[in-house]
Amino acid sequence: MKTWLITGCSSGFGQRLALAAAHRGDRVIATARNVKTIEDMAEPFGGRMITLPLDVTDAAAASAAVAKAVETFGGFDVLVNNAGYGLFGAIEEGTPEEYRPMFEVNVFGLIETTKASLPVLRRSGGTIVNMSSGAGIAGGGGGGYYNAAKFAVEGISEALAGELEPFGIRVLIVEPGPFRTDFLGRSITMAANGMPEYAASSRKHYRETNNGNQAGDPDKAIAVILQAVDADDAPLHLPLGPIAHAIAERKLAAFRSDIDAWRDITIATDFDQP
Repeated sequence: MKTWLITGCSSGFGQRLALAAAHRGDRVIATARNVKTIEDMAEPFGGRMITLPLDVTDAAAASAAVAKAVETFGGFDVLVNNAGYGLFGAIEEGTPEEYRPMFEVNVFGLIETTKASLPVLRRSGGTIVNMSSGAGIAGGGGGGYYNAAKFAVEGISEALAGELEPFGIRVLIVEPGPFRTDFLGRSITMAANGMPEYAASSRKHYRETNNGNQAGDPDKAIAVILQAVDADDAPLHLPLGPIAHAIAERKLAAFRSDIDAWRDITIATDFDQP
């Protein structure tokens, strides 16, 4: 039996993962900014699931949720940093009022929840699952702010993996492509200052066209995440779905091409040796 602390359980992967873990017999601390949206989730599972309020941008709230988890279950061994949302729009279109709150949730909220959880995890080891995205693998026009937030998640996660290995704590970076959740609906905002100059890279029509039509089956994705958390040989990076894999392959190929093309010039930058 594992015990999970999961953020952002009001919808999407967070909600599905909380329910799947509980259905298989694990214990779950499911959290959401508005706990009223998830209170009914716990009823079928008796005492194996509790729901707590957690605004991940509030360090005190993160500490309180961790303390309640310890009080109720004695601790937890899987932390899932899932809370987050996206902002679409060109870099020039975005305003601080739009992009700063997204970074507060997606990046700084993840940091606060992780820091609050580490004293618990360091005692007995465990797993940190950080929800990134195919957008965290490669940037694309119209999604730069979301790319930047997920790139930050990737960097933080890779650093954590090295720092926490001596404590028996693993890090799993989940990088989904498009799955049929409500992410493109309630979890995406559009830059209000739409500029005609960026109409070609606008994600507005992408959202309208693809919301509800994504090829990815979220239940299959959840099954893979559970399998990876249970595995002894789980990877650090876990792209989910063919589109995420295609993004990764294109990024690797483009990176290799850049490195090889300018190798002789760019490595000749040390001081001359006597």
